[in-house]
Amino acid sequence: MNAVDLKTAAKEAWLYVLPLIEVANANIMGLGPDTPLNTLTHVRNLADHTFRDITTPNNDTLYSTSKIDLSAGPVTLTLPASGERYLSLALMDAYTNNFVVLGTRATGPDGGTFTLVGPADAADGANVVRAPTNHVWALARVLIDGPADLEAARVVQSGLSVQGPAVARPGPIASRRDPWPAYFASAAELLKANPPPATDRAQLQRIEGLRLLDGFDPDRFSEDEKAQIAAGVAEAIHDSRRGGLGGASFVDGWSYPNPALGDFGQLYGFRAAVALSGLAALPPVEAMYMRGRGDMPRALYDGAKTWRLHFDADRLIPVDGFWSLTLYEATDDGQYFFADNPLGRYSIGDRTEGLTYNADGSLDIWIGHESPGEALKGNWLPAPAEPFALFMRAYIPRAELRGGRYRLPPVEEA
Repeated sequence: MNAVDLKTAAKEAWLYVLPLIEVANANIMGLGPDTPLNTLTHVRNLADHTFRDITTPNNDTLYSTSKIDLSAGPVTLTLPASGERYLSLALMDAYTNNFVVLGTRATGPDGGTFTLVGPADAADGANVVRAPTNHVWALARVLIDGPADLEAARVVQSGLSVQGPAVARPGPIASRRDPWPAYFASAAELLKANPPPATDRAQLQRIEGLRLLDGFDPDRFSEDEKAQIAAGVAEAIHDSRRGGLGGASFVDGWSYPNPALGDFGQLYGFRAAVALSGLAALPPVEAMYMRGRGDMPRALYDGAKTWRLHFDADRLIPVDGFWSLTLYEATDDGQYFFADNPLGRYSIGDRTEGLTYNADGSLDIWIGHESPGEALKGNWLPAPAEPFALFMRAYIPRAELRGGRYRLPPVEEA
């Protein structure tokens, strides 16, 4: 495949490297610029409306996270026994592909010790996991079943560990908000540390005009070429805000995840959009994310209205893990965060304390800025007066949900 014009190359290149930039540059959930690599950081409380480290956070699990560098050798990962409690440890390569998710679904409830090795390391054994890149992001999720369960969940969380050789942290990484010369210079360094897979060869040929794999130097471009690059980057920024975690098409008012979510293959635009709107999304076999389509631009819901989500008794969400409906406020650049509310309730689901089912076994969830009344308070998901987004999470979804035989009921104006 031949190289494309410089404007198109810049657009495609900006999207191609965005996941590397987002992960490498982010100070995520306690990971600051001075946090050692190859160690695990625990977040001991559920996220709330003040949490802005990562877009579309969940309010169901405690997080533990680690930036891993395998260039100096293998790292040992330990998972505790979790019993009936949901536990997962997602391992993502530098391009945000989940190359393995350890835990309840995949490796069982008994825990275990695993050896994580880099792409060039020699290793064998039943519990060896090979990473496609030297840079890995490890993100653990430990289910918490309400405030009374916090201490028990923390005990399980404390059994997680990451142990590896000391590795020096890299220098500062440009962000997506920085000018394109700094952005692409940082991208070139990340690509050097994490060589792209052979299956990306065609895409790399298309963008070779930027010389990202060959000593990127913005001064080699003429003023006209720089203008072309800037125009391509502007288009990429615009395009990155479309699609993403929620998908582009809807069935009964809900979008369903692309099967490539979380392990993107050659869907580079989709991968970039998810890095912006749903960084660290799990693959559908582990969790499914469905976004509701509201009545306002960007599929947002009108906060001035009251909404109802009704489940018939025989049509509750089929999962082997758990499900929750989460409400977010939306930012102008396509990210989503919890909205402050009087109950401090950011999601509602099958484990919500006080959730009441109807006499026939059906379930109504009320969503809106105004309380539906004391009798329905346990089934109320408070909303801001401004536009908001709704996302449904289903952990360890059953085959009928993954395969499309089950569909969520629509969210309707009450």
